[in-house]
Amino acid sequence: MHELGLTQSILEIALEHAAKNGAERILKVKVVAGDLAGVIDESLQFYFEYLTRDTLADGAGLVIEHVPAVIKCGACGVTGRVTQQQVFTCPQCDALAVELIAGREFYVDSIEVE
Repeated sequence: MHELGLTQSILEIALEHAAKNGAERILKVKVVAGDLAGVIDESLQFYFEYLTRDTLADGAGLVIEHVPAVIKCGACGVTGRVTQQQVFTCPQCDALAVELIAGREFYVDSIEVE
């Protein structure tokens, strides 16, 4: 259910920037979501369509770009993607001393207006 709050924030950001730039209409909003952000695309799309009614973003598209989870090993320096079933260990040396370097992000990347 946190998608509702996320979608409200996305819309607020889009409307604020559209207003600052004198836009008459928002055509598309692109967000970046890491695979570990726990975002359900269908929920974001549903809430976006619902919340944008009767706003400058009415009818706008919502594009969600996914970023894979990536870890870096503190022992050997190797970076690698994290799979759903994988424990956060180094794919090369199996060390547990890893740092998550991508996959938790969630932000508005771009807004297309006219």
